[in-house]
Amino acid sequence: MIDALGNPQTVLLLGGTSDIGLAIVERYLASRPVRVVLAGRPSPRLDEAAARLTAKGATVETVEFDAAQTAGHQELISKIAAGGDIDLAVVAFGLLGEQAVAERDPAAAVELATVNYVGAVSVGVALATVMRAAGHGVIVALSSVAGERARRANFVYGSTKAGMDAFYSGLGDSLIGSGVRVLVVRPGFVTTKMTAHLEPAPLATTADEVADAVVAAVRRGRHTIWVPARLRFVMSGLRHLPRPLFRRLSR
Repeated sequence: MIDALGNPQTVLLLGGTSDIGLAIVERYLASRPVRVVLAGRPSPRLDEAAARLTAKGATVETVEFDAAQTAGHQELISKIAAGGDIDLAVVAFGLLGEQAVAERDPAAAVELATVNYVGAVSVGVALATVMRAAGHGVIVALSSVAGERARRANFVYGSTKAGMDAFYSGLGDSLIGSGVRVLVVRPGFVTTKMTAHLEPAPLATTADEVADAVVAAVRRGRHTIWVPARLRFVMSGLRHLPRPLFRRLSR
């Protein structure tokens, strides 16, 4: 269960090497020992993440997880829940891809859609099933402002995040009254390993700043946040720009 201060006993991180996901887990570890399940592809980075959290006082398990292999998602999440209720699940996996490749190569575009959208839908349904049965839980879905209005410069990635965002927003509505909540997180550009090769965009933020915002939002029972918060107003304006003007600004 999540205690009165908003701290979970068990956290499942889907995307076990995610910089943002690990930062979220570390925030909770600062308050109490936590059982952490890191789900990801076996790799030295996953092992390093497990060691990092163990050193901070977590009881860590690693499980093999592939976002694209949706047939096994329900069984995997059910097995994890059988070892103890999942109080907080962070959906943190995803591919950024390369726009220049994805808009010309169907296989590359489908890979982005499969991981970022199809995989996210699959685990969302699976998580909702086990949490609804337990009568409690919070799902944190790491979306992106890129999904609020697809730009020419990254419309393939943005379209996958748009679908993922819409799904989790609707999932949250469907779970009202069940004891289960969904928090959709819409960060702007986040400086992480995944974006290290890119030039930071205006209002860029860090994994630590996103983690702080997520922990605060979970405690307050929020359903949607932007990080940084002022992006909410920026994106509201951009959504209503005439298309020709938006096209010029989003090259």
